[in-house]
Amino acid sequence: MDDKDRAIIAGLQENAGQSYAGLAESVGLSAGAVHERVRKLREKGVIGLPTVEVDPVALDKSVLSFITVDTDQWMGDSADAFAEIPEVLEAHVVAGAATLLLKVRTEGMRELQEVLRRLYEIPGVRGTSATIVLESFFARPVSP
Repeated sequence: MDDKDRAIIAGLQENAGQSYAGLAESVGLSAGAVHERVRKLREKGVIGLPTVEVDPVALDKSVLSFITVDTDQWMGDSADAFAEIPEVLEAHVVAGAATLLLKVRTEGMRELQEVLRRLYEIPGVRGTSATIVLESFFARPVSP
């Protein structure tokens, strides 16, 4: 990956819906060259398909929580069980006091309580601790 690839990635992170011609102009390449580089970056798994950023509040998912999960066994092979809960946006095996860290979006406290109840149904889960976000300053993508 060279500086042109990094510039293409940065341009796509800024506006994934822009045309190859517009992106090419900003990075100093032809549209065909940018198209080919994007294809290769996708092929290598460096970038995925474009997506749409959605305002969670507009979809009545205003409560953002981070939940640590304590377990009595290794949970690295249990991703499917957590993925079955649609409110769980991310799940990470972590080192430290807890085994897993989950990012969860819900409508309110009642829905969050239901997510916690469902977590306890997963074999091996023995405890949870939820941290509710009051305000988010920023979130940023990985810089190329």
